[in-house]
Amino acid sequence: MYTDASRSVLRQTVSTPHRIGSPAMQGPLALMGTPFQYARNAEIYGEGDEAEYLYQVISGTVRTYKMLEDGRRQICGFYLPGDIFGFEAGETHSSSADAVNGAQVLIIKRSAVMLRAEREKDLTQQLWDATTRELQRFRNHMLLLIKTAEERLAGFLLDIARRTASTTSIELAMSRQDIADYLGLTIETVSRTFTQLEQSGAIALATSRRIELRNRAALNRLNA
Repeated sequence: MYTDASRSVLRQTVSTPHRIGSPAMQGPLALMGTPFQYARNAEIYGEGDEAEYLYQVISGTVRTYKMLEDGRRQICGFYLPGDIFGFEAGETHSSSADAVNGAQVLIIKRSAVMLRAEREKDLTQQLWDATTRELQRFRNHMLLLIKTAEERLAGFLLDIARRTASTTSIELAMSRQDIADYLGLTIETVSRTFTQLEQSGAIALATSRRIELRNRAALNRLNA
């Protein structure tokens, strides 16, 4: 499962009260597995690794990605506290995963989860809900990639706001390059589009990472 990069990062056990005390970590899965700490950019698993485990973000942000034949990186998704990732139809991972800004991740043996899910209704429901959300995120991402740059960025900001329950501002863990690789744009286009949204009054750039949502109606119209 682990590469040299992931073996070298600091691992620390997080107490059970911390895990289940977080609103994002409710549910039977929070009581299973072992928590690990990953440093910034540390690999959690690589494409082609055996898919022996499921993962749930305790804190921080995780990204999954594929490296294309021409050397470009396509980010498949970002996972925030409470999100479950690592679902695979086959026996190996179809993408890689690493920590964006440092992350605590709960790691659960997939075979143990499946065994308990056979007899625990609450766990079965949690896995079903997580799988449904994963499929919905994948569908939304595919639809996002056919839109204009402004529409893509507006949709991305609204999605992060919804998932973090933010109404007026969001703090982005990911870099402009991460956003570009997720939205299928160049970093220059992403930077230019942030400026365009700010000039239109839809957002304000408090810092490079902190975005104030000044006009959600305008963002919603772009995302329609």
